[in-house]
Amino acid sequence: MTEMTETTPGWLSPEELESTRARMPILYIDAVPVRVDETGVVTRIGLLLRIGADGAVSRALVSGRVLHHERVRDALMRHLEKDLGPTALPRVPASPQPFTIAEYFPTQGVTPYHDPRQHAVSLAYVVPVAGDCRPRQDALDLVWFTPEEASSPLVQQEMLGGQGVLLKQALAHVGCLS
Repeated sequence: MTEMTETTPGWLSPEELESTRARMPILYIDAVPVRVDETGVVTRIGLLLRIGADGAVSRALVSGRVLHHERVRDALMRHLEKDLGPTALPRVPASPQPFTIAEYFPTQGVTPYHDPRQHAVSLAYVVPVAGDCRPRQDALDLVWFTPEEASSPLVQQEMLGGQGVLLKQALAHVGCLS
């Protein structure tokens, strides 16, 4: 999950966010950027390369909090643009439906998803992108994998907090896992 403080109205100060995280679940989005062919079949999956607070390099999905009074669609667009750049051209439907809901807990083992900072509920989407993606903010790179490569044990072990499980669910949802 991305750790950035926004200055947009409706955002919490770092102190307020820490206090809120300790008391209640926070709503997030997770997005799996994909390239599709002319028939809508997923051909590539985009994974971000990030450096965590501990200095470890990992692969990650596009992810972030939903602001107070922000539509989920708008949160998806904001985080996709923040991580992939303004020319990524994501195709988010007018009324997006998540392929699953991931519940991250600070205690490992409750679900496959873990976030040591908080209890977070994340709506997860597969989002086709048609434009030029250039990672921004805290992402070092964006690498496009085939569905087979993305589901491989090597890529899966590079993903933290259960995002590898979420990626496999996304691949199954779009018919890329046998």
